[in-house]
Amino acid sequence: MVRTRIPPSPTGQDIHIGNVYTALINFAVAKNHKGKFIIRIEDTDRTRFQEGSEEKILSSLKAFGLKYDEGPDIGGPFAPYRQSERLPLYKKYAEELIEKGVAYYCFCTKERLTKLREEQIAQKKTPKYDKFCKGIKNQESRMKAGELYVVRLDIPENKIISFTDLIHGEIAINSNEVDDQVLLKSDGYPTYHLGVVIDDHLMEITHIIRAEEWISSTPKHILLYESFGWKLPLFAHVPIIRNPDKSKLSKRKNPVWASWYLAEGFLPEAVLNYLALLGWSHPEGKEIFPLTEFIEIFDLKDIKPVGPVFDMKKLTWMNQQYIQAKSDEELKKLIINFYPKAKELSEEILDALMPLVKSRMETLKDFEKLTTVFFAKSAPTLSDPKEKELAKTLLENFSSISEWNDAMLLETMKNIMQFQKIRMPVLYKILTGAERGLPLPQTLAILGKEKTISILRDSIK
Repeated sequence: MVRTRIPPSPTGQDIHIGNVYTALINFAVAKNHKGKFIIRIEDTDRTRFQEGSEEKILSSLKAFGLKYDEGPDIGGPFAPYRQSERLPLYKKYAEELIEKGVAYYCFCTKERLTKLREEQIAQKKTPKYDKFCKGIKNQESRMKAGELYVVRLDIPENKIISFTDLIHGEIAINSNEVDDQVLLKSDGYPTYHLGVVIDDHLMEITHIIRAEEWISSTPKHILLYESFGWKLPLFAHVPIIRNPDKSKLSKRKNPVWASWYLAEGFLPEAVLNYLALLGWSHPEGKEIFPLTEFIEIFDLKDIKPVGPVFDMKKLTWMNQQYIQAKSDEELKKLIINFYPKAKELSEEILDALMPLVKSRMETLKDFEKLTTVFFAKSAPTLSDPKEKELAKTLLENFSSISEWNDAMLLETMKNIMQFQKIRMPVLYKILTGAERGLPLPQTLAILGKEKTISILRDSIK
C-alpha cells in the first residue's frame, strides 16, 4: 500500500503555506493510489517548540480539506505519532548503529566546534566535523561522569551515494561532501535525520515527498537505511515556492502561515487549486478544477523541478472565480460562517445582497467593507457645509418617492447630480461614508426608505 506523510514541526505560529503545498502533493499521491496519508509531529527541537502550534497545524490541515488517515490526534496502527513520545526507539537504534561501527559518541564542546568551524571558514574550507572523537578512549567513564555527548554518523570517505528522484531524476553525491551528522542530541532527542529514517521505516512510508532543500541530506538517510538493512523508499523532492524575486518564500516578504489565508477570506478549495498549479499543469490546460480531479490525473513525474513563484494576484483572481461560481445560497452560508455579524441582517436583505456582492468580492473579507452601511450604528459625519446642503436635497427628494426601488432612486439621483454638477461618489460618501462600493441605487433599495431617510436626518444633525 502506498503510504505518504508530512512531518510538520510545532515551532511556528501555524503550518507554512509551503508545507500545505507539500501536504497537498503527499495527499494526492496517496489518494491516487488508494493509499494512506499520515501526519507525524516532529517535536524534537525543544528550543524552538511553541505551545499550541501542533493544534494550529492540525486545525489548518483539516480546514483545507487535507484529511489524514493517521495522526497524533486520531491515532493509528503505528502510534504514537509525536516523536517526543518515541524517544526510547531512537536511543535503541542509535546504540545499534554504534555497535555496527557506523556511528560514534562525540564529546566535543560547543566552544571547540565553534573554533573548528571558524578555522575551516578562514581556510576557505567547507565546515565539517573532523572525526576528532571517533575511536576516542574512556567513553564509558566520561559518560558515567555526566559528561555531555552526542551520537554522530560515521560518513565513509570517497563513496558515491546515488539515488533516483521521481522529480529530479538521477542524483549522485560524493560522501566527502557530507558531514558526520549528529543523530542523537545530548538531551536524548533525535535530530531530524535519525528520527525521520526510523519513523518512516517503522510506519511503512513508501514515498518520501518533501521540499528540495532536503536533497543534500538524502545521502545521510540512504546510509542509515543501508546500515540498518532496510529497503529504501521512493524519493521525490518538490521545488521550493519562491517570491517574485526568486528568493525563498518567507514571512519577511509574503504571508506564509496557512491560517492567514483562511482569515483573509480565501476559500480552501481555491488555495489548493492554486497550489496544485505550482510547478504542474493540467493536461487539458485548465486553471480551475476540483481537488478530486487533481488527485485523479496527478503524477509526480509531471512536476517541473524549477521553483515556482507564488503570485498573490493570481491566487486572488482564482479565489474570485470560486466565489462567483457559488450559488447565492452557498455564498450566503460561507459569508455567515466567516462573518457571523452578517446574521444581524434579515434573510430578505442577505438574499438581496448576494447577487450584488458576488461579482465584487475577491475574498470573503470583502463582504464587510462592501456592506458597512447595513451595519453602521451612526450616520456619516458631514463637516463640509456643501455636503450638508446636498444631504438636505437628498432627504427632500427621497422623502417624496412613492415607489422605493433602484430605478426610481437612480432617476432621482441623476437629476440631483445633473443640477448640482456632481458625480456619484459625492452622493455615495454622504450616504455611506465611503466613496465607492456596491451600486448606490440598489444598495439604498435594499436598505429601505426608512433607514435611508434616518441616515440623512442624522447626518444633517
